[in-house]
Amino acid sequence: MNRKPKTKNFSNKVGALAPTLFLFLSMTTSVLSQSRPGLVLTDSLTAYLHRLPSTVRVSMSVKSLNNTRVNFDHRADERVPSASVIKLPIMLEMMERVNIGKLNLDEIHILTNAEKVGGSGVLQTYPDQSRVRYRELLRLMMVLSDNTATNIIISKLGPETINQRIHTIGLTKSQLNRVMMDTVSAKQGRDNFVSAKDMNTLLENVYRHQVTTPELCNQMIEILKQNADTLCIPRLLPKNIVIAHKTGTLTYVRGDAGIVYAKSGRRDEPFLISAFVEGVSMEESERIIGELSLMCYTYFSR
Repeated sequence: MNRKPKTKNFSNKVGALAPTLFLFLSMTTSVLSQSRPGLVLTDSLTAYLHRLPSTVRVSMSVKSLNNTRVNFDHRADERVPSASVIKLPIMLEMMERVNIGKLNLDEIHILTNAEKVGGSGVLQTYPDQSRVRYRELLRLMMVLSDNTATNIIISKLGPETINQRIHTIGLTKSQLNRVMMDTVSAKQGRDNFVSAKDMNTLLENVYRHQVTTPELCNQMIEILKQNADTLCIPRLLPKNIVIAHKTGTLTYVRGDAGIVYAKSGRRDEPFLISAFVEGVSMEESERIIGELSLMCYTYFSR
């Protein structure tokens, strides 16, 4: 009986809190940012997180791509259900296969009705025996989070190989344990997992061209810039700000991991942010991630 009023109060609380923190951020940045880089960001994010109800679990990691001294972690090493964010390392393994000549993105896959699964995506509406290039499967997996495309790619690459790539680049808390929409495995505890810090590590490797080739890294970033889900990291940011990111949604977790191409005057100030929220409704999770993202953007674009 009390659930609805509590949700309403929580929404008001978070909404009222954000402007106060943004004002604090803008007033104190000029005083402290030079002597202790990142202090204002850390204090502001910490204050925001401490004011959330105890039932809300936020895992997040923020890192400047220009200044290694500016970063913030909160439960960043916690293993969290990945939802579709696990598609980031799947994409990376796919591009590594392209790099060594074991996969051609223009290769045709013949879609069968047996491969189709529900949830997000459009392939489930395609006719049986449709011809789809792997390049399009990759785009659908990342831009529309297409679950059928993802399962086809997992089958092509092999889950063991994807997990080996995860470990090779130093992601210690991430693992692919099931295909998309395998609710039986999920209920039995065989879920897919990532951590906020792991996803920032992966994205930084791509941004700095430390995996596969520079050309393929740039292709991955361009695909991530097309993400159709704008309800989390991009939620409150100016529409002209470029964001390369991948979201994930389950009934019990909402996540987003990406690169925000902020600017401070004429200076580029790109930063990484990965955030996962559990223990609250989907709408509130999106609101929290959006407000955390805006606080970070406000700091980096000062």
